[in-house]
Amino acid sequence: MRTYRGAWSTAGLVAGFAGLATSYFVAMAMTIRDSPVVAVAEQTIRLTPGPVAEKAISVLGHHDKTVLVAVILVLVGLLFAWAGQLAARAWWAPLFVFVPLAVLGGAAASAQRGASGLDVLPVAVGFVTWLICLSLLTEPLRRAALADPVAASPDPVDPVGRRPTVAVRSRRSFLLRGAAIAAAAAALGAAGRVVGRGRRHVEETRRLLRLPGVNSPVVPTRARVGLDGISPWMTPADEFYKIDTTIVAPAIEPVDWQLRIHGMVDRELVVSYQDLLDRRLTEGWVTLNCVSNPVGGPLIGNAWWSGVRLADLLREAGVHPDADALKQTSDDGWTCGTPLSALTDNQHAMLALAMNGEPLPIDHGFPVRTIVPGLYGYVSACKWVVDIEVTQFSQFSAYWTERGWGERGPVKLSSRIDVPASGGELSAGTARIGGVAWAQHVGIEAVEVALDGGDWQPAEISHPPTDDTWVQWAASVDVAPGDHVVRVRATDKHGLVQTGVEREVLPDGATGWHTVDFSASAS
Repeated sequence: MRTYRGAWSTAGLVAGFAGLATSYFVAMAMTIRDSPVVAVAEQTIRLTPGPVAEKAISVLGHHDKTVLVAVILVLVGLLFAWAGQLAARAWWAPLFVFVPLAVLGGAAASAQRGASGLDVLPVAVGFVTWLICLSLLTEPLRRAALADPVAASPDPVDPVGRRPTVAVRSRRSFLLRGAAIAAAAAALGAAGRVVGRGRRHVEETRRLLRLPGVNSPVVPTRARVGLDGISPWMTPADEFYKIDTTIVAPAIEPVDWQLRIHGMVDRELVVSYQDLLDRRLTEGWVTLNCVSNPVGGPLIGNAWWSGVRLADLLREAGVHPDADALKQTSDDGWTCGTPLSALTDNQHAMLALAMNGEPLPIDHGFPVRTIVPGLYGYVSACKWVVDIEVTQFSQFSAYWTERGWGERGPVKLSSRIDVPASGGELSAGTARIGGVAWAQHVGIEAVEVALDGGDWQPAEISHPPTDDTWVQWAASVDVAPGDHVVRVRATDKHGLVQTGVEREVLPDGATGWHTVDFSASAS
């Protein structure tokens, strides 16, 4: 079998392209904009010097990108064949090929605009596929190589028993495994095209949607304090935190979406996407934050939301007086329990259709999600919502409450330091520090900072037009050269001062004062 040098190269090629097929399928299923190969091609384009790019365009015309992808596939094919040859020497030797390719693919995927940690998952799946498939294909080759001299002889038949030798059996096993893996890879590639086409059609539908009554956001002037480095008042959609339990975000055509409102109501309602568009829309700034956000953490964002008031829909359904909760269900089966009172007494509790003046991104719940100010997302913010049951908390248990989290989840009074960053550096003298604070439904009355354990000093705060959002704050402090520590606390409009008692996020949100260490350098 040592004479079948081409078999080792073939094993590397089949395993390599099987990994590309699985990574492509996963990328399409997750609605990631590009597969790893295309991401590498786009990164190559971005890094190509202008004169070289212009020359390629002049020679190849509109085929330039197709040729680039083809060249990349040829190059990786050669590397895959080499990986197969390396496998003949040692099982671990192909890692010298696969690891750099995976790192390159992961870096290219991460460089895409709006990329998140999940964008490298297709690369990881492809890497694991390489290892598994190459092991399956080279095992019979190794078995033959270790067989007795008869197995390696030119005569493929045992002269005594006229039975197939180890060489023949190993070759047959290799061919069968190779054919099976190649067929599976081809099927996955075809399935990826189908899945990707459907999901990309939803994205195209979303991009072309024009939502009447949805206004573009205008950031209120008094909502900003004018300090560089702190979180912008409006969080861009592609920077807004994403927390959900699904691996693949549901891709739902608006014409296929409908919401059923039932349970403890006088009449059941079933509303379509068009039904919502035909209604009067409400709009407003609302800050959302996750219950798993630690003190000073990033799992919070503020956006301009547009949708239909939930209170109006519930009024039409006729809610029974003894109901106290809604059980919301997502298209992917996730559930949350929402206090009924939070939906009926707030104009910004809505079925949201748009975020920052545009149709919701798929990852943020397109075509419809719920927005409920004042509650952590795990009890209120149901993406891809398709079912609302009016009920009582005593009658059900939702996804996260079954796992030990609190039942009602009101947002806690909190504040955060954005400038300076932890471990950062400022100039000695009068330094400007700042960040954000929030107390939804109530509003922020004051923010204070304390330097190096000293007295609390007042900060200036912004004055947004609603209490359902965060406020920006900034303060001037005198710092001497050296290392320092600054902490922040907020006071809401009811006079409640943010507690300094440190508690973890479980079961209903973290508490404590955000503290940042920094150094000051002499000018």
